[in-house]
Amino acid sequence: MPLTPPAADGTPTPLAARRRALHGIAAWGAAAALPWPAFAAGPQPTAIEVWKDPSCGCCQDWVDHMQANGFRATVHETGNAAVRSRLGLPQKLGSCHTALVGGYLIEGHVPAADVQRLLREKPKALGLAVPGMPLGSPGMDGAIYGGRKDAYDVLLVAQGGASTRVFSHYPPSKEPA
Repeated sequence: MPLTPPAADGTPTPLAARRRALHGIAAWGAAAALPWPAFAAGPQPTAIEVWKDPSCGCCQDWVDHMQANGFRATVHETGNAAVRSRLGLPQKLGSCHTALVGGYLIEGHVPAADVQRLLREKPKALGLAVPGMPLGSPGMDGAIYGGRKDAYDVLLVAQGGASTRVFSHYPPSKEPA
């Protein structure tokens, strides 16, 4: 039984009309709070472009690591020396693959978590580099390496490539038992 009955002629009273309008607004608000199908699928992967040698297995393992951590890779199987040089990364910071993501250069076996942090913090920099191929880094961490993890640094490379600073440090792990 309604708390405010309609008027004698059947028209709703102002209080009843207001209550009905508020219920309608509340229903629309609840509907708007529900996830829409386009957003229900979760966040979209971040595009990353990778240059690597077609026969390099550790490079593909790194690409797989990135894709498992929210990146969508476009891979160029042409080697990376030319693109590294074109982007201005010094040879001494080089590794076996080079990538571009969000306007930043990524050189070598940089963990996805560091790339995600770079994209969140957006420092003024050329990008990140893990020189060489340290064991235990993403792509260099498969069973073939026997669980060995060497210490390595992820370097933040200044614009122009002239200087670096440690962005993240990964200590060695104890020898597997």
